[in-house]
Amino acid sequence: MSTGKIGVTSQDLFPIIKKFLYSDHDIFLREIVSNAIDATQKLKTLAATGEFNGELGELKISVKLDKEAKTLTVSDRGIGLTKEEVEKYINQIAFSGAEEFMDKYKDQANAIIGHFGLGFYSSFMVSDKVEIISRSYKEGAEAVKWSCEGNPEYTLEAAEKTERGTDIVMHISEEEKGFLEESRIQELLDKYCKFLPVEITFGNKKEWKDGKNVETEEANVINDINPTWTKKPADLTDENYNDFYRQLYPMGEDPLFHIHLNVDYPFNLTGILYFPKLKNSVEIQKNKIQLYCNQVFVTDSVEGIVPEFLTLLHGVIDSPDIPLNVSRSYLQSDGNVKKISNHITKKVADSLFDIFKKDRQDFEAKWDDLRIFVQYGMLSEEKFYDRAKKFMLVKNTDGKYFTTEEYEAIVKENQTDKDGNMICLYSTNADEQYTYIDLAKAKGYDVLLMDSQLDNHLINTLEQKTTTTKYVRVDSDVIDKLIQKDEAKASNITEEQRNDLIPVFNSQLPKEKVNYIVAFEALGAEAQPLMITQAEFMRRMKDMAAMNPGMAMFGEMPDSYNLVVNTDHVLIEKIIESKDAELSDKIAEVKAKLAPVVAEREALEVLKKDKKEDEVPQEEKDKMTEVQKQITAINAEREALLTGFGKDNQIVKQLVDLALLANNMLKGEELAKFVKRSIDLIK
Repeated sequence: MSTGKIGVTSQDLFPIIKKFLYSDHDIFLREIVSNAIDATQKLKTLAATGEFNGELGELKISVKLDKEAKTLTVSDRGIGLTKEEVEKYINQIAFSGAEEFMDKYKDQANAIIGHFGLGFYSSFMVSDKVEIISRSYKEGAEAVKWSCEGNPEYTLEAAEKTERGTDIVMHISEEEKGFLEESRIQELLDKYCKFLPVEITFGNKKEWKDGKNVETEEANVINDINPTWTKKPADLTDENYNDFYRQLYPMGEDPLFHIHLNVDYPFNLTGILYFPKLKNSVEIQKNKIQLYCNQVFVTDSVEGIVPEFLTLLHGVIDSPDIPLNVSRSYLQSDGNVKKISNHITKKVADSLFDIFKKDRQDFEAKWDDLRIFVQYGMLSEEKFYDRAKKFMLVKNTDGKYFTTEEYEAIVKENQTDKDGNMICLYSTNADEQYTYIDLAKAKGYDVLLMDSQLDNHLINTLEQKTTTTKYVRVDSDVIDKLIQKDEAKASNITEEQRNDLIPVFNSQLPKEKVNYIVAFEALGAEAQPLMITQAEFMRRMKDMAAMNPGMAMFGEMPDSYNLVVNTDHVLIEKIIESKDAELSDKIAEVKAKLAPVVAEREALEVLKKDKKEDEVPQEEKDKMTEVQKQITAINAEREALLTGFGKDNQIVKQLVDLALLANNMLKGEELAKFVKRSIDLIK
């Protein structure tokens, strides 16, 4: 037996390993099993090149748990270690066995992960003591046992081991005793090792018998050594791909599409990416793409490693060019990872375009589930936008699909305004905005249905790309102003009549958290008497604020709407006549009171003309203030008369409520009152 000190430069190595080498202590099992895989793959390579002529036998890796002895053991039948190799690869941890091996067998050794090195020392994160019992494949080699208790001192001695291979025996520490639970080890093996290329067993399978789990004679194999992504696409059916998806995500719906990745230049990459059904929300669980290195699980937290929009996909990416390192910041800065990320973005876009061209009807049928992903990619990745614009679809309210190029060609002639802008009208809810859609269609216009969570952002991007194309929601203005062909038609009521109608209609409008501006348009005798619209800019800012915390100030602003009064409608004429009949004498009295006061103000303005503020006598200033107060008070009398008239006028109330109802803005008690009043009017 010999003793010695591990070749390290600091006494602090083991505390660093225990606390900082890996973010999760769980990772130790992946590292130890990966080393066992590596040792097994090396033996296969040596056998293939004729450097090992012995019997390979059954090349399995076993994981054994002994709760009584408080040990977890990982055993392989790979190349094993001689005493000299233990001295070199275990005690001098700066060396890497895999690096030497790859240099020698770089053409055959495709699946080398990294033999020992720091990965082995991750076992000390959970162990008070670690033992290596190994026998090399080399003829005449003697078994050796290495033992260390988490400090630079170790023992190395002869051992009793008749078979080739290595056993790593980890004596689990008290603070990590959770790793002595069978369920915990099974969970880690399922997470990190379920697709490793060498069969791994963990105890025997169990079956439910006589009210309890009974162990069978059959070994519990935890991995699929030939997962679907390692096979040739030509050998797989759609059902094979869907079966693998269900293996990855047992509770998920079948995906929309899949893309099989298979690249060997300028880097190696395999994998399968699935498009899940995203419906109409990006608020879904991410971390569904599993990242592997030679079938060894690396991470499922791929944000920052692949573009943000790709995190909506599900599936597997496997590349030996991705470092087997759980530090995401390290992965993000790795050059190969960036190249792989760019390639996947291109591959996804090109594959979607191929699917679109191959079977457009099927693509359209799946578009509503697919569009969130495509829109997210177009908004976040310029290169993806350039490719995706060829297959991104828009849908109109009749359920027909178009590319943006196709759509613009169809509507350009009829929907270009007097300033040369092509106007794409859209609705965010075909039922709630039915009245406005109907008016647009009556004009011969087409209306898009843009009810995705990201449509508002996409519209902004599309407008930036094509400055002569504007997107306008169908309820943002009266129909003649949505796509203005000529100058607006002049109103047929006087300015005084308009000023009188403003307080009349304001008297019946809701006041809480909403601002209404009463406006007047000559819309024609057949159009509705009142319409409620919301300016495109204001509504768009509010919608974007709902998704963007940085725009919170817009979200906190009260909603602002226009109540558009159709001055051509007979009911508006009737309200004016009724107002004149009821209030003309009283308003005449108010006007008579107002006239001399206004004349006095005008006289004071004449005196003030051409004088600087400090040249105006204080007496004149005080008089002007007093006169202005009188004018305000008299105008308030007039407004009170008009407001009182509006509150008592059933037609005004009914018309306002009808306009609110058409916009789904009449609810609760006010809706109940409207229904009762409507019944009374019918009677």
